[in-house]
Amino acid sequence: MSERKGSDGSDSSQYAALPGEAPHNVGASAMKAFAHPLRMAMYTYLNDHGAATSTTLAQHLGESTGQTSYHLRQLEKHGFVEEDPTRGTGRERWWKPVGFTVREAFVKPTAATSAQLDAMLAHQLSDRFEKLQEWLGRVSDEEPAWRDASLESTSTASMTAPQMRAMAGELMEVVDRHTDAARAARDGEAGTEADAEAVETRRVRVYLTVFPLAED
Repeated sequence: MSERKGSDGSDSSQYAALPGEAPHNVGASAMKAFAHPLRMAMYTYLNDHGAATSTTLAQHLGESTGQTSYHLRQLEKHGFVEEDPTRGTGRERWWKPVGFTVREAFVKPTAATSAQLDAMLAHQLSDRFEKLQEWLGRVSDEEPAWRDASLESTSTASMTAPQMRAMAGELMEVVDRHTDAARAARDGEAGTEADAEAVETRRVRVYLTVFPLAED
């Protein structure tokens, strides 16, 4: 966060985006629309699998296609999902998730956003715990190459807020660079040699959390 002088000379706060952060900054009305248990579950499924139809979502979540179709339209309305033009037919629409950020609401929640923000963060925390627990339960059955490529690390240091912000920015740059390279290779933009080898690809999850510990 940086402080800048307004045109009238007053101080105004501006929350600068971190490298690689999604440009879609969610406001109060969008957060209210998203903070619905079924919509958050649908978004999580899309994020895990890349894309899905309303029928697939209904089968996975135990809902009717009418319900999932309605909630997909609401998510689309607020910019959380979009149609995947590379998949599906005229009779069956595929939907993919759109990245978003709640940085300003997270830094300075208001009465209009705090409850929705709490619901979103609680859902993300629960999903993260379930994903990590599931991974640790099957890690011994994974192929050595995938086990070797995985990482579980915790680091602690004494830093100032600007130092912590700088570290978070560099970490985001690394994540963004590698995910962009993987996307380019998948889309055939990085040459044909790697594509010709038909290397196995899987959905990969990166959890990156940087935060200050509670003071004594």
